[in-house]
Amino acid sequence: MAELRWNPLINDWVMIASNRQNRPQMPKDWCPFCPSGGKVPDYDVYEYDNDFPALSQNPPQPDDVANDFFKVAPSYGKCEVILYSPEHTKTLKELPQAHVEKLVDLWCERFELMKADEKIKFVFIFENRGDVVGVTMPHPHGQIYGYSFIPKKLQLEDAAYRASVEEKGKCLCCDMLEHEVADGRRVIFENDSFTVFLPFFCEYPYGIYIMAKRHVQYISELDKKERADLADIVRKSAGTLDSLFGYNFPYMMCMYNAPVNSGDVSHHHFHIAFYPPMRSAEKQKFNASSETGAWAHCNPTAPEATSIELREAYKRFMESENK
Repeated sequence: MAELRWNPLINDWVMIASNRQNRPQMPKDWCPFCPSGGKVPDYDVYEYDNDFPALSQNPPQPDDVANDFFKVAPSYGKCEVILYSPEHTKTLKELPQAHVEKLVDLWCERFELMKADEKIKFVFIFENRGDVVGVTMPHPHGQIYGYSFIPKKLQLEDAAYRASVEEKGKCLCCDMLEHEVADGRRVIFENDSFTVFLPFFCEYPYGIYIMAKRHVQYISELDKKERADLADIVRKSAGTLDSLFGYNFPYMMCMYNAPVNSGDVSHHHFHIAFYPPMRSAEKQKFNASSETGAWAHCNPTAPEATSIELREAYKRFMESENK
């Protein structure tokens, strides 16, 4: 079964994908993403179609469960795996700058290819890292989903972006970045093209944002220098999180591009958010009833305090880089 079902309580689609329920935990002595496993060629970075997709460009017919109240739709879309490296245990921070630049170019290439499908309305590049967030494959990789609809959270953000332009004549993210930089307490580090900060309203103790300094809608609109700077900032952001407590820190990394094939999106601003599910070295931050049932998040730490920890972690990472 793979279909979309309509949730009338929040006017949003839910992906039903029972084909993913029994996807295997990979054996420790074999990996399909290693060239030696026989499923992929030799590569530096590589796109691999998901073996257990929630969305497909040739979706099956939905089950016969709809009526005048319950609505279903085909699970149209695309699910890709992006392999970061042929080396099974490498992490983002361990990859050379030139290698991560190839990864950024692949993200841009795949984004444009998904965007070319007019049925796709939102392209979501992301990485789940660590057992804590349900990763079944330890090989370094991320994913890209192409949705045939704009998910509810992105609809809400779109409305906020539009309102900012209409009310203030200014991009909401540009405005936010200007205020974060002026305040300074939550800024972690920056390069020529991007700023890393812990937002004033962050929901997770170590939930850093990467914000483009130039107002662009899509990752693929970044020029050559900006793409190199994105590789630099993503790599150092992952290294900073790993340096917090001296181990590979679990996280969800989500890239927010504007919707595609959806009219005017000039009010959107490309950025990346990390959602690390730990509130200390050993304690997990659970999204419990308030967060899940009401979307009412509670951060158990003050962003101004955890920003100090993150700046110290960045300093340690850079010192280790220069040894």
